[in-house]
Amino acid sequence: MPSTEKEAYGLKILTNNHPDIRRLRRQTGTPNIHGNKFWKSTLVLMDYLCEFPPPKAGKDKPLRVLEIGCGWGLAGIYCAKEFGAELTSLDADDSVFPYLEHHAALNGVKVTTWKCRYEKIRKVDLENFDVMIGADICFWDEMVAPLYNLTRRAAQAGVRVVMTDPGRPTFSAMASQCEAKLAALHEAWSVPPPYNTSGFVMDYDPMGQ
Repeated sequence: MPSTEKEAYGLKILTNNHPDIRRLRRQTGTPNIHGNKFWKSTLVLMDYLCEFPPPKAGKDKPLRVLEIGCGWGLAGIYCAKEFGAELTSLDADDSVFPYLEHHAALNGVKVTTWKCRYEKIRKVDLENFDVMIGADICFWDEMVAPLYNLTRRAAQAGVRVVMTDPGRPTFSAMASQCEAKLAALHEAWSVPPPYNTSGFVMDYDPMGQ
């Protein structure tokens, strides 16, 4: 395998130096809100979902997954490939979508894109999904309140929420609120070899409440 490609959890993932990624940068520019590479908290999210998966999709009612702050979108792509999920990938910066769509095509899945900020997602929107996921998305102080409020709206809509992070104070503040007020799970998570990474998980599961 070329050094500019890697595989994880059954997915093909391109690095920043891959010719396809360099071409996309020339054609579309570099994303603005940290959507410029594959973040390791995505591995934490995929490993956690491998251990605690959502219900398997069925032909009559496919699992509906919303990935927020998707960036290159590999966590959602994993759900589409592993669980047969119907995937919607959301980001405030639509310049990430060419990178997302390229990885979706590379891994043989379909994706619907949605440009939107966290605070603009309504409860009625969330009722169209079963699971909401996000990795490495709570990196600024001003994101703590919108993400907690979004999780609260998801809880009201009966949507499971799983987010992961390396362990930033901002994520800890948001996840601790979800733990205290929504009875969400908030714990450390280690990913075994060959990935050898770790982080923290926040999991609100309406089925477990």
